[in-house]
Amino acid sequence: NRLNLAVTMNEVFSYESLVHAVSGAVGSVTAMTVFFPLDTARLRLQVDENRKAKSTPAILAEIVKEEGLLAPYRGWFPVICSLCCSNFVYFYCFHCLKASWLKGKQSAPSTDLIIGIAAGVVNVLVTTPLWVVNTRLKLQGSKFHNEDIRPTNYSGILDAFVQIIRDEGVAALWNGTFPSLLLVLNPAIQFMIYEGLKRQLRRGIPRELSSLEVFVIGAIAKAIATTVTYPLQTIQSILRFGQYNNTSTEKSKLLSSLRTIKCLLVNRVRKYGMLGLFKGLEAKLLQTVLTAALMFLLYEKIASSTFRVMGLRGY
Repeated sequence: NRLNLAVTMNEVFSYESLVHAVSGAVGSVTAMTVFFPLDTARLRLQVDENRKAKSTPAILAEIVKEEGLLAPYRGWFPVICSLCCSNFVYFYCFHCLKASWLKGKQSAPSTDLIIGIAAGVVNVLVTTPLWVVNTRLKLQGSKFHNEDIRPTNYSGILDAFVQIIRDEGVAALWNGTFPSLLLVLNPAIQFMIYEGLKRQLRRGIPRELSSLEVFVIGAIAKAIATTVTYPLQTIQSILRFGQYNNTSTEKSKLLSSLRTIKCLLVNRVRKYGMLGLFKGLEAKLLQTVLTAALMFLLYEKIASSTFRVMGLRGY
C-alpha cells in the first residue's frame, strides 16, 4: 500500500506534469496576447444584445472609433492572469490524471475525453472567480448599445473581488459555474481530437510533430469544440457579467441554474432566432482557433525542448 501511494504521489507531483503545465500556461498567455482584440470583439457581441452582428474587423473598427485605439486590449492583464492560472491547472491535472490512469499504456479517445472532463471540472471550480472578475474588468468602461447594462467601477483585480463580495456576496464569484461545468466538454473534446490526431499522424512511431502539423491539428480540434459548445459559452459570458436578473424561485441551486440557462437560451432564440445563439461565433472562431493553434504549437515546442534539456521522456 505504501509503495502504491508513493507511486501515485510521484505521478501527481512529477516534473513531467509541471513541465506540461508551465508550457501550456506560457503558450496560452503568448497566443492570447497576440489575438486578444478578437476576443474583445467576441465578448461585446455576446453581452451587448443591441450591438448589431457585423464582421470582426467592422466590430473592432467601431470599438476603436467609439472608445480609442487601446480599447481592444482593455482588460488584458486580468484575462492573462486568469488564463495563466486556468491553463496551468488544466494541463497539470490532465497530465497527472493521464499518467496515473494509463501507467505507460497507449491512450484512447474515450480515455482522453474522460480525463479531459475531470481536469476541466477541477479547473472550473478553482478558477471561476478569476474569470468572473476578468469579464467585469474587460467590459468596464465599454460603450454599450444596450441601455439596461449598469456601469461598474473597479480599480483593479483585488478591488473587483472586494466589491463583488461586498455588494453581491461570495457566491457571485462563482456566477456561471454551472454552464462552465457543462463547458468542460469544450477543452475535453479539444484534447480528445488533438491527442487522437496526434496519434494518427505518428502511426505508432514516437516522433516530434512538425510545427505545421501541430498548428493544423490544434486549429481543427478547437474549431470543432468551439462550434459545438458556443451557445453555452454565450450564456456563460452573460452570467459572468452579472447583469442578468434571476427571478427563479427554485430552492435547489441546480434547478435554479438549469432554469436560468433555459430562460436565457429561449429568450435569445425568441429575439434573434436560432442564429442568435451563435452571435459572435465568427469572432470567437477566428480568435479561439488561431489562439489554440498557436498555443499548442508553443506548448509542444517548449515542452519538448525542456524535456530534452532535462533528459526526460515526456512523449
